Amino acid sequence: MPEGPLPEGPGAGGEDAGKADRTRRRVLWSLPAGLYVVGTRHGERRHAMTASWVTQLATEPKLIGVGVEREALTLRLVREGGVFSVCTVAREDRALVRKFVKPPVYDSAGRTLNGCAVHEEVTGAPVLDAAVAWLDCRLERLVDFGSHTLMAGVVEAAGFQAAEDTPVLRMEDTRMNYGG
Repeated sequence: MPEGPLPEGPGAGGEDAGKADRTRRRVLWSLPAGLYVVGTRHGERRHAMTASWVTQLATEPKLIGVGVEREALTLRLVREGGVFSVCTVAREDRALVRKFVKPPVYDSAGRTLNGCAVHEEVTGAPVLDAAVAWLDCRLERLVDFGSHTLMAGVVEAAGFQAAEDTPVLRMEDTRMNYGG
């Protein structure tokens, strides 16, 4: 059953506003979304986080967009280092993304983030060895949108580390939700 329009103006609230907001969140949560691991680096520092807001923005040049909370360490490192990677994860490896919902620990000797093996491609951003596929990006621009910043990056390199037809993880494969 439709809910809306949403109440407007100062003081708009009450039970109707709460019900409309819950409906809006449920609809936003129903939008199809993948789950990815986004890696970055600045100097000797390496970092990775779980992300769900990833999309291709342009075909020429090949641009990838990633939405990141404005206060996220990932965003700070991308600002400073100018690079990031996006890794897809196999559906059967759903526990992997949970390792990156909190800041990871980088072991430079073991080349791991939170115990997960990583390597570097063209830009030096960390790429998960367990990724199905990866994109290695150089920052093109940052655009602020409310609570988040859109990181737009030019794809410098890409590759598969598993069969192309490997089913990749989506938000609905987990009990996670984000947004709304």
